Amino acid sequence: MTYASALPGQPRGGSIGGPATDRSFCVLAPNASPMTLDGTNTWIVAEPDSDLAVVIDPGPLDDAHLKDVIATAERAGRRVALTLLTHGHPDHAEGAARFAELTRTSVRALDPALRLGDEGLGLRDVITTGGLELRVVPTPGHTADSLSFHLPADGAVLTGDTVLGRGTTVVAHPDGRLGDYLDSLRRLRSLTVDDGVDTVLPGHGPVLNDARGVVEYYLAHRANRLAQVETAVEDGHRTPSEVVARVYADVDRSLWPAAELSVRAQLDYLREHGLI
Repeated sequence: MTYASALPGQPRGGSIGGPATDRSFCVLAPNASPMTLDGTNTWIVAEPDSDLAVVIDPGPLDDAHLKDVIATAERAGRRVALTLLTHGHPDHAEGAARFAELTRTSVRALDPALRLGDEGLGLRDVITTGGLELRVVPTPGHTADSLSFHLPADGAVLTGDTVLGRGTTVVAHPDGRLGDYLDSLRRLRSLTVDDGVDTVLPGHGPVLNDARGVVEYYLAHRANRLAQVETAVEDGHRTPSEVVARVYADVDRSLWPAAELSVRAQLDYLREHGLI
């Protein structure tokens, strides 16, 4: 989910949806909104010579979309063998149980409440379905259960809502925490520096080709917003709604409720660090 409209970082041109890397294909869900951008990106990931596929974030409970994802995999000669979730927000996970029913797959997630089957997901887990290598990267902050998936063979990372293809994400207070989110961004930056990740496959918006530039922009953006919130408080704006009106004055008012979630997370962070 996002409340900003533009993001530097070399977004890939063309329409959203379709092939993104040698091992990833996006099926765009029909749930566009100011908060979901063009819709949720449902990712089909598979080795090029494999007849098995992994689906990440089936998206909303929309039978036509879920069946389209299955049909897309089948047209490529693949069967969906596993479903993964980046986090539990409905635009990513609401359709997971129905999708699992249609595909007869398990659903793996960090949150036990979202799992269907015996296996969850956690740090250092590696998905190897059909010879694919997907490494689980815990990236809490947007939500406590947020995960990213590193696809080393393509130099890519699937980021859910932690990094978006356009705009910046909400730290969804109280579940989301700013300190966790900053740590997660640093973890993603390490992937770009140490592990050759150059492509972001986001949960919303276009594919981004400059992963390091995007993550560094996110870190700078957060630092700038945090300084603005601190200044607003020093100037007498005490409540979250007052801070939003001051700091996010240039943002569409329809997105102020989402911005207020991030402001609450920022205020908590500043208090925890003795800065206000």
